[in-house]
Amino acid sequence: MADDKGPGQMNLDLIEMVQRARMMHDEDARPSDYAAVYWIEAKRGTGDYPAPTANAGEWRVRLTVATVDAVWEKVKRATVAGKLGYKSKVSTRPAAGQADPDERLLCVRTYDARDVNDVERVRAALQALGLEALEYIADK
Repeated sequence: MADDKGPGQMNLDLIEMVQRARMMHDEDARPSDYAAVYWIEAKRGTGDYPAPTANAGEWRVRLTVATVDAVWEKVKRATVAGKLGYKSKVSTRPAAGQADPDERLLCVRTYDARDVNDVERVRAALQALGLEALEYIADK
């Protein structure tokens, strides 16, 4: 790890090390077991997929505490297998001010909301996993 960074410079080696440790933690984590971190993430493990652009977006699915662990397991496996977007994440606790304390949010990120074919491919893959009531949100 390089430590010759000047004032105000980010240590990218340290950031990468922290991200790797976080992903190792998240690999076996169940949303219902953690409240100390707000999100658990899974990243694409196989297959080619473009890097996210400034126009990235995400499919959102609202889940309940009762269903979040089982759904997350399916989505996590599909993400790592390269069947969805570049990353998926799930909330482990309600957001501040959230009306329903039993609701959890699942997000599946796509690299570019303008790529309609990819956005629709991911939607179809999520529906094949049994997920309905999907909402797509573009970053821009």
